[in-house]
Amino acid sequence: MSQHSYTWYGTKTKADELIAFVEHVLKANLDQESRGKRRTPVCVWGRHGIGKTEICAQIAARGGFKWAYIAPAQFEEMGDLVGMPSIEGGVTRFRAPEWVPTEEGPGILLIDDVNRADDRILRGIMQLLQNFELVSWRLPPRWQILLTANPDGGDYSVTPMDDAMLTRMMHITLELDVKAWARWAEREGVDQRGINFVLTYPEIITGQRTTPRTLVQFFETIRSIDDLNAQLGLVRILADSCLDEATATAFITFVNHKLGKLITPQEICEAKDFKRQVEGPIRAVVEGRALRVDILATLCTRLVNHLALGHAKLDKQQLANVRDFIKMEFLPNDIRYTMAQDLVSSPNPHLKQIMADPLIAKLLLTKM
Repeated sequence: MSQHSYTWYGTKTKADELIAFVEHVLKANLDQESRGKRRTPVCVWGRHGIGKTEICAQIAARGGFKWAYIAPAQFEEMGDLVGMPSIEGGVTRFRAPEWVPTEEGPGILLIDDVNRADDRILRGIMQLLQNFELVSWRLPPRWQILLTANPDGGDYSVTPMDDAMLTRMMHITLELDVKAWARWAEREGVDQRGINFVLTYPEIITGQRTTPRTLVQFFETIRSIDDLNAQLGLVRILADSCLDEATATAFITFVNHKLGKLITPQEICEAKDFKRQVEGPIRAVVEGRALRVDILATLCTRLVNHLALGHAKLDKQQLANVRDFIKMEFLPNDIRYTMAQDLVSSPNPHLKQIMADPLIAKLLLTKM
């Protein structure tokens, strides 16, 4: 991990907390605007490749906001920000850039990687953050501003922001949460072997070359390779192309130990003979000189995510399989309890049915 002393702003949060915060501020801003008050932009800080931009786009889509995007690091001249002058009726007027929204909102303008912009551009943005307008144009009604930024004080090529600019925004910092990433990955259909790898070895996300973004790039390139062992040389070259050496080596070890072929959540739920089709294969993988608790934790997290995201009502066999999974004798009690608790508190209300099992109900009640 990097030893740099980074400068962060706002509370360090996970993705779910960040989304709740931003959505609350957006709603408050719309209320402020309706009363003739000033809106406040929000800046999301965090290291590269952890999903800041994608989360902002997700917030816009969830809220039904129109969307506009700029990356001011690409701006060469102030004209890219304020527009170009033209002579109209003997008067000099500015023509706004093409990216400037013209339709009434609600909408979100994302200023991505704001502190990678040149200092002149950064200073030019200050008025936009204060008044939602520049000398040449203004945002239409019900538009709001989100920004993303990398931390200062380290190895990032960024332009420091002074207090005058910082105080024009509210701030929050995104930190990576592997379980939250896994939920996103399940929803987006990321290769399940990749999800298993990250959950089994969360320490491989160094935040340098290996980030959630580069991992997804790698997992997309191996999606079409059914048998990773048969093409191990190609897999290693693909891994080396976007991940650091330690991560690439760990993935090859992961493949050699056949951990990429762990039983899937779908197979657990649909099994007709739990002992033979689920418990037996899992026991064969995790029992050895020492119990592979990391693999059990991975299987539990993936099953919880699968069931929580599905929102489907389980049939009798599926419910029995989930209960039997929780009650497997070699599952450590702390993992067993965490899994049961995650299921009954998930967005899928049908999962509360697991409480009907006396042993699971007793486990949950005794831990409260």
